[in-house]
Amino acid sequence: MAFDPASLKYDDKGLIPAIAQSPEGEVLMMAWMNAEAVARTLETGKVTYWSRSRKSFWVKGETSGHTQKLIDLRIDCDRDCILVICEQEGAACHTMRRNCFYTSVISGDEVELMKPMV
Repeated sequence: MAFDPASLKYDDKGLIPAIAQSPEGEVLMMAWMNAEAVARTLETGKVTYWSRSRKSFWVKGETSGHTQKLIDLRIDCDRDCILVICEQEGAACHTMRRNCFYTSVISGDEVELMKPMV
């Protein structure tokens, strides 16, 4: 059965959350896709998101060189969230960290778990 990106459940702005994860299971980041970004990702193998602030497509690493190569695209049971398994080159986070989840709340304090990549 052929996959149709329009079959996913998008929010009222036409967006769906996309969680990027390494093949080893490390959660790298979360961003948004629309149906066209999903289609472009599948067609090119380059993970493509929708930038809500710029209102334009954003191919991960297009300007930074920190690319995401698609390995697998998975859909959750409710069809309202995507898991993008990808090969991450360099930092996934715009703060130059390996992933965007670099702080933790420990005993009521926010603690930085990793420093920026050099």
